[in-house]
Amino acid sequence: MLVAVLSLKGSPGATTFTVALAARWPAPSRVLVVETDPSGGDLGVRFSLSSAPGLVSLAAAARHGVDPELVWRHTQRLPGGLPVLAAPPDAEQARAALSALAPDPTDGPGVLRVAANQPGSVVVADCGRVDPGSPALPIVRSADVLVLLSHARAEDLAHLPRRLPAVGRWSPRPVLLLVGEGYSGAEVVRELGVTPLGRVPHDPYGAAALCGRPHTPRRWRHSPSRSALGRYAHEVAVDLAAHGRLPVPIPYQAGPAASSVPVAAWCPIPGVPPAAVSPYGLRPVPGAVPDRHEHGGGRAS
Repeated sequence: MLVAVLSLKGSPGATTFTVALAARWPAPSRVLVVETDPSGGDLGVRFSLSSAPGLVSLAAAARHGVDPELVWRHTQRLPGGLPVLAAPPDAEQARAALSALAPDPTDGPGVLRVAANQPGSVVVADCGRVDPGSPALPIVRSADVLVLLSHARAEDLAHLPRRLPAVGRWSPRPVLLLVGEGYSGAEVVRELGVTPLGRVPHDPYGAAALCGRPHTPRRWRHSPSRSALGRYAHEVAVDLAAHGRLPVPIPYQAGPAASSVPVAAWCPIPGVPPAAVSPYGLRPVPGAVPDRHEHGGGRAS
């Protein structure tokens, strides 16, 4: 299973949540974090990892052939034991490696997809901020589940109506998670016509431990399950693990003048027919729908 974690604007803590999600994925899955952020990786610096092995060495090795274990041979381990394929902090190097690893329909599914296709394997990719020109977009498109993180402030949500249709076309199973204070889940439903899966809790200590920051209380350092962020990430991971086993929803086929967004892919809203979609991706909502997994607001990182 391949899970892509990304944002469209700002820095809502995608790297921190990616690590939390992978660390708390339900057993007995074999889970790996991959940094596929074109702006460069953070985990190597945060945890003082070696420059190799990592994303760059994998891109070089993949030119000579791909096998299911190739990705795992280029990983390092975080202090808690979680395997990670770290990207270089330099954006130019990261983009070059991602371009080399991007799945090509003429050459096969790509090295990350091959690893994720193995029974019991889960690859969680931190794709950073994604736009239509991002070298991480081919990886996003090949993912089984897309997790979109967004701050819940007005200035962050205002750009979503025009972009949600495109995101809905990137993945058969997109999921929206709110981060931080701002609009409630019910208000987001009313304005966007998309039901957030929930809200990432404000947990400074848990986020600090997952970021490898110094002066983190000892009890948090090697046990994400102790933190509110870790417990919430486990809830989401359980949901996504089940989500990934569901049949792929059939995209809504709109007319030529409509948005052609596969609205059935987003978390459904009871009582709203798929045809009730405007050219901007908005749709009328008969009533407020509360968040699933609603937690207190605040940034995760």
